[in-house]
Amino acid sequence: MPRSARSATLRDAVGLGVAVGLYGVAFGAAAAAAGLDTWQALTLSALMFTGASQFALVGVLGAGGGALAAVGSALLLGTRNTVYGVRLAPMLAIRGWPRRAGAAHLVIDETTAMAVAAPDRELGRLAFWVTGVTLYLGWNATTLVGSLSAAALGGTAQAALDSIVPAAFLALLWPRLQRTAREPGVQRRVALAGAVVALALTPVVPAGAQVVLAVVAVALVGRPRPAREGVA
Repeated sequence: MPRSARSATLRDAVGLGVAVGLYGVAFGAAAAAAGLDTWQALTLSALMFTGASQFALVGVLGAGGGALAAVGSALLLGTRNTVYGVRLAPMLAIRGWPRRAGAAHLVIDETTAMAVAAPDRELGRLAFWVTGVTLYLGWNATTLVGSLSAAALGGTAQAALDSIVPAAFLALLWPRLQRTAREPGVQRRVALAGAVVALALTPVVPAGAQVVLAVVAVALVGRPRPAREGVA
């Protein structure tokens, strides 16, 4: 492995981990505003460790939704990590269940992107681990900072919830919508359709349920259809 390539991979991995890890401040503040104490926020960051799902969970709870709707929203957003794991398994080639469990916990958007973009398998493994560990440590540390800061602000944090969660969630989501898909604009169309369905259902369903129902509706409408016979 060329030293320059290794150095570049380390620099990019650490830089991405630190930059994205700073979003943990927003999550900690949002969790506190939603009624979670510092230990609960830290437990979520330590055990769930997937930003979009964490923001979805505290967003639903903060809006008055039930635990079932909150967990359902988080799980739906987190299912993509299973697909990432299937893609990364041959590249990482990890042996032994302790290391496999640790690697599985670090399979998220950022670690997958860094590993897949690496020029070879060895650099891909390096990028995965360095990005994952850096981001995990930073995310948990900044969650603590955000939670303690929001707790010190008291009622002010509750007033800020409506802007913190959507803004941070959009900041995490937007780069995914900017990436090229197999069909031009397909990710944007799916996101827009889901948003329209969720907004339409908001006045008539319990808080948080619209997220789950929007995902189900878009999935049903957009499911692959068999080709008609006789059509070339």
